[in-house]
Amino acid sequence: QVQFVESGGGLVEPGESLSLSCSASETFHLLTTMGWYRQAPGKQRELVASITWSEIRHYEDFAWGRFIISRDRDDHTVSLYMTDLRPEDTAVYYCNNSPPRDDFWGQGTQVTVSP
Repeated sequence: QVQFVESGGGLVEPGESLSLSCSASETFHLLTTMGWYRQAPGKQRELVASITWSEIRHYEDFAWGRFIISRDRDDHTVSLYMTDLRPEDTAVYYCNNSPPRDDFWGQGTQVTVSP
C-alpha cells in the first residue's frame, strides 16, 4: 500500500521558517498533482497548497506570500517551505495527491509555532 512520508516539522518561534519534505513508498504516485494539507487540533484537515506535474501552483489564502510549494523531479520529493510562521500555523502537516486519496495518508509531521 502506498504511503506518503512527511518530514521536517518541529518547534519554532513566531516569524521563523521551516521546510517540509514529502516522499512516497512508490515514487510514481508523486507524478501527479500533489498537495500539502494540515490538521490543527479540533479542526478538519485542510489544503495548504498544491502543485501540478507542470508546476502550476495553488495556495490557500493563509499560505499566499508565506509558503512555497515545489517539487524535485530527480529526488522524487515535494517540499513546502514555510516562512513567517504564526501560532495559528500549528498543526500536523500531510502530503497527498490533490485531490487526496483516503488510503494514501501518512503519519504527517508536527509543526508547532510557539514563543
